[in-house]
Amino acid sequence: MVTSIAVDVVLVVVGVVGLWLGARLFVDGAAVFARRAGLSDLVIGLTVVSAGTSLPEATVSVEAALVGSPDIAVGNVVGSNLFNIGFVLGLVALLGGVGASRALVRRDGGVLVGSALLVLAFLLDLRVSRVEGLLLLLGFAAYLALLLRSDDAPTEAVPATSSSVPRTVGALVAGLVLVVVGASVLVASASDLARLAGLSEWLIGVTVVAVGTSSPEIAASVAAARRGLGGIAAGNLVGSNVFNALGILGLTAAVHPVDVSPAALPDATWLVGLSVVVVVLFASGRRLSRPEGVLLLAATLVRWVLDAL
Repeated sequence: MVTSIAVDVVLVVVGVVGLWLGARLFVDGAAVFARRAGLSDLVIGLTVVSAGTSLPEATVSVEAALVGSPDIAVGNVVGSNLFNIGFVLGLVALLGGVGASRALVRRDGGVLVGSALLVLAFLLDLRVSRVEGLLLLLGFAAYLALLLRSDDAPTEAVPATSSSVPRTVGALVAGLVLVVVGASVLVASASDLARLAGLSEWLIGVTVVAVGTSSPEIAASVAAARRGLGGIAAGNLVGSNVFNALGILGLTAAVHPVDVSPAALPDATWLVGLSVVVVVLFASGRRLSRPEGVLLLAATLVRWVLDAL
């Protein structure tokens, strides 16, 4: 058994590495096209970067639902969102603070809290139906339309060159392939690990799998913060959470309705509370300080301890 567990742990790591590399390639390629279209840094962070860094969550959740592991599918979404605005946002704040634009607070903050509330509401009966999944997707489409219509600060377009297009397309395709393969390996090994270790699939999904699929958010947000691009860092995390809650959970349930364990409710409730705290912190000071970052990190650790009990 010990050998089998060790093999599964190695496969989990392999799956996470595949997800991270694939998402990075995808984001690099997609960002080129987005800048050519003249989108602002904030909207690129909220859409292109968020979509790319959320690819692991999407592929893992859909794969888990299709193979009969709904707790991993939904736990991955809820756990990733908790990790994003708890651990990752807290870590970025510790690196020097995170700024938030007025648009991020007023427009996207409300959507962040609203999407978390929708997830909790749909999980109250411990099932997300196909109809509820389609409703989440409609909300996601409306959010994207709002973002694109309100983008009034375009960046300088990147000039098109014939030689850059093949490389960009190649990066997109290679990234997608790596993400899909990595997701398949991660779901299979995580499910087997839960069975062998006597742990619930929800616990594995909301912690191990969620942290693994959130690795692109860590890389993208920390890199942006170090370059002084706080708008992209904050926009990436807020956008990723909205993508996860509306787009990924919606897509997962639309493809295959999911039933979850009662353990989902405390985590979903915690997500709503943490989302409200983040929006209030941004609205009060427009910038997350280091002490506030410590608070968010502590909230994440406390939730993990409660999940493990």
